[in-house]
Amino acid sequence: MKRPTLGWWYTTTGGARSRRVWVTVGGIALALAFPIIDGFLGLGWEAKAVPIALFIILALGLNVVVGFAGLLDLGYAAFFAIGAYSMAFLTSPQSPIPWVAQGNQVNFFLAMFISAGVAAVFGVILGAPTLRLRGDYLAIVTLGFGEIVPLVIKNTPEVTKGTQGMNPIGYPQIPGVVFGASPIPWYYLIVAVLLLSVVITSRLRISRIGRAWAAMREDEVAAASMGINLVTTKLFAFSLGASFSGFAGTIWASYLQVIAPEQFRFDVSIFVLVMIILGGLGNIGGVIAGGLILGGIDRILFDWISGIVHGVGSAINNDDLRLMDVSRSRQLIFGIALVFMMLVRPEGLFPSARRKAELHAAEELGEPAAEQERAILVEVEE
Repeated sequence: MKRPTLGWWYTTTGGARSRRVWVTVGGIALALAFPIIDGFLGLGWEAKAVPIALFIILALGLNVVVGFAGLLDLGYAAFFAIGAYSMAFLTSPQSPIPWVAQGNQVNFFLAMFISAGVAAVFGVILGAPTLRLRGDYLAIVTLGFGEIVPLVIKNTPEVTKGTQGMNPIGYPQIPGVVFGASPIPWYYLIVAVLLLSVVITSRLRISRIGRAWAAMREDEVAAASMGINLVTTKLFAFSLGASFSGFAGTIWASYLQVIAPEQFRFDVSIFVLVMIILGGLGNIGGVIAGGLILGGIDRILFDWISGIVHGVGSAINNDDLRLMDVSRSRQLIFGIALVFMMLVRPEGLFPSARRKAELHAAEELGEPAAEQERAILVEVEE
């Protein structure tokens, strides 16, 4: 009897892998050529692309914590603030560090890695007290941390300048490249950090620690019984996610040249969380797609709709429409979109295969099998 071969398996996975490679190469080429395309078409979207790409880096970091490890973090903006203020402390003349304030500013790229390390340390500090917490309790603690950090920044003006903010902040120094008013050098710097983030997260996902995160997300008790150290696994997830946020915070501070506590409110954490939920939890490509969609709506579509509404208001001489700012309703619109996604497609637009299988396990089993499984569970509990 002829033994079955695995040729079909290699063909299928090879085709899927080939498609992923081509999509990745195409995405990188499009990202690198975007300023040229934008200049040719005259869209003027370079400045809008900078915050969109920056928030995708934030989403990739939060995806490590929420998507890979299954730890719901609602205070992610706190690490964003920590990275930004660490950069300001190391490169700003208004720094509370005396030798920095006297003109001995740290090199931008060295300050970037130091700031990311500081954010990672605070990630461990946040993660340590939450090791025994799960689900809603973990979310509440991280939410509290996210609210505490901006308040501390606001109420320590002798160190952080409070609501006045800190400025100016050091620029990157690259021979032949001038970082200033033009957003193009900033765009390419953020794209470089974004590609590095994608490489790191993709390699970690298929590594031993990535499999440990997946096991912990599915069942912490079973993961611990299999020999996984939950303490180090959780702390590494928190610290790595915080370091990504710290990286983004350093670039954001230098790009804006001024930082204030109002820039790191709770809605930043929710905005980033909606990105990964919309795109697909645990899927790097889905997170990037979700960030592009949501960032495009927030930075481009809302402005376009506001322009149309203002034009209509001017045409009919209506002051309400002429002065309406559609972006003020962004939280309402994003909230409705999030509820809709949870009801219609909880796995996101581009989910990972594992996440999709988890959320649709009952459908794959079939209704009779699912009912039988529930009955068995009831008997075991009784």
